[in-house]
Amino acid sequence: MRIALAQINPTVGDFSGNLRKIAEFVERAAAQGAALVMFPELATCGYPPADLLEKESFVRRAEETLAAVSELTHGLDRPAVLCGAPMRCESASGKRVRNVAALMDDGEIKFVQQKMLLPFYDVFDEQRYFDPGKQQALTVVKGQAVAITICEDAWNDKMFWPRQLYPVDPIEDLMRQWAGLPQPLSRHRLILNISASPFCHGKLEVRQKMIGALAKRHGATVVMVNQVGANDSLIFDGGSFAVGPSGEVFAQGRCFEEDLLVIETEAAIESANAALISGIDLDMNRTERTWNALVLGTRDYLGKCGFKKALVGLSGGIDSALVAAIAVEALGAENVQGIGMPSEFSSSGSITDAEKLARNLGIAFSTLPIREIYTQFSTTLAPAFAAMGAGTGFGLAEENLQPRIRGSLLMALSNKTGALVLTTGNKSEMACGYCTLYGDMVGALAVIGDVYKTEVYALSQWVNREREVIPNDTLTKPPSAELRPGQKDTDSLPPYDVLDPIVRAYIEEYSSAEEIVCKQGIDLELVRKVIRLVELSEYKRQQAAPVLKVSRKSFGMGRRFPIAARREV
Repeated sequence: MRIALAQINPTVGDFSGNLRKIAEFVERAAAQGAALVMFPELATCGYPPADLLEKESFVRRAEETLAAVSELTHGLDRPAVLCGAPMRCESASGKRVRNVAALMDDGEIKFVQQKMLLPFYDVFDEQRYFDPGKQQALTVVKGQAVAITICEDAWNDKMFWPRQLYPVDPIEDLMRQWAGLPQPLSRHRLILNISASPFCHGKLEVRQKMIGALAKRHGATVVMVNQVGANDSLIFDGGSFAVGPSGEVFAQGRCFEEDLLVIETEAAIESANAALISGIDLDMNRTERTWNALVLGTRDYLGKCGFKKALVGLSGGIDSALVAAIAVEALGAENVQGIGMPSEFSSSGSITDAEKLARNLGIAFSTLPIREIYTQFSTTLAPAFAAMGAGTGFGLAEENLQPRIRGSLLMALSNKTGALVLTTGNKSEMACGYCTLYGDMVGALAVIGDVYKTEVYALSQWVNREREVIPNDTLTKPPSAELRPGQKDTDSLPPYDVLDPIVRAYIEEYSSAEEIVCKQGIDLELVRKVIRLVELSEYKRQQAAPVLKVSRKSFGMGRRFPIAARREV
């Protein structure tokens, strides 16, 4: 069978726009002779729709859109369509909505498969909304028997995972049913999976290994289509692919962009070592994938929220430089405005580095000095500080006044121009609270909030791979917030090459202090100090802008910890 994998970028709730996109890809697939076109999970409404599913009008619009998709299959020689959508439940009990894969042909919905395994971990919350399917069934499309599954339904193979999350395996049940099929329907096993699987480092490799093991165990061809694009914090990398009975990938779609991948399932059966049809992204290294993910996440966040322009506060430091470079790639230089806001503690080099970066990127740049504003704030506050017995000596309050003034200026510019402010804090800083609430944390999107400082340097060097975009002085000078004379980040934090492995182990692997010391061979008191900083900063992170997720465990919806709690373990 010739199958088209329509890897689309839907917008949550944009039913008319999503329908136009689906129609376009159906026509493209038909022109290439596809018998079946596969679309991702919940393609009619976009994933994840979250509490929009609680609105009856939302689900009704989704069903109307699915009916319109069905009309696209009407007529001779039209391809069938397999599309993900929410549907109202027919039962009188349980949740009112189900997550389905609808198979449509000749203008009708011929078969509906309800998702059985509803993930409820990390960023997933599907048990909150959907009624789980009770059983799976095989069906036939264009004379070919198929097993249809939705994302998580293929992620419970007991032979691949050391521990199953669910007591049932839908794939295993479907393959048992396959044995009862009459010839010739049972001759070639074909499993179709529609997914909305978010990106994180190593996820594509895990998908392919898991599906490859599943295909080999059951002697089946497995075809997976994945959503691409970003919705809020979640980035979907696409990377749709097909695996033959040998367990080898024989077709690979592009990553981080829409794609239509047309495959012949016979190719997988006839050649165990079939050449890869596509796969231009397989050689992409971690740094390049991170870059592409952040660019896509930034572009879609602004675009899907209805904005075109971005503001970035440029300090002359590496974090703001990288965020500006990402914004330019995502939005175009004409849509990015850099703002320099030097204080009396800003070095002359930082100011010139910001100006040089703006020239290199081709973006507009304005300077708004904050020295006079800071003086007025300090003068106004001095009597109150004295009356409250806090003293008037320079300290943390005076340091934090500066980023808060900058935050106010950026937000005023945002209100006036309609451009969104991009925050510039990295994951290392957010982890340890080395950031100012209502100051440098101000903004609509934390572009590099899931990128460690050491990764910021790697990304910046990658940006400069062909020419100097980020000034070399920015890359080489010691990092500093420049909020007091001679300040360096190492005054408050360990060097980042020491800090980042500790933070990663504690946040992403949930390692204890003792386990980190054992694995990394560093001082226990240092590890405990870092952990203490992480725990004390939870209140800041819960007030932060949405963070683009690229790691296994980012700050935000996938990491839930109380603010008011004693941490004795």
